[in-house]
Amino acid sequence: MSSFDKRQKGFESKFAHDENLEFKAAARRNKLLGLWLAELMNKSQDDAENYAKQVIIADFEEAGDEDVFRKLRADADEAELTLSDNQIRTKMAELTEIAREQVRSEA
Repeated sequence: MSSFDKRQKGFESKFAHDENLEFKAAARRNKLLGLWLAELMNKSQDDAENYAKQVIIADFEEAGDEDVFRKLRADADEAELTLSDNQIRTKMAELTEIAREQVRSEA
């Protein structure tokens, strides 16, 4: 194997590793979002855990974060919470960074 092939393989491995970490961070962020909104909706611990799982599953509807945002927005509206779109998106960004840090520290 030439040094070019070794470098290419190394870059491919790093890319795959980084993508795996990002996937885990997104799932962690979604769980944290679910727990955050569940707390605002005064759900019990068990209901909060189940709701967090629903938020994680919602992320598989389409690429990107809009599917998660729509779920959170709809559920907040249904619970008659006074959250703006900006508050939800800000919390999403905040918890994205927290989730990335948590996943990196575990890797």
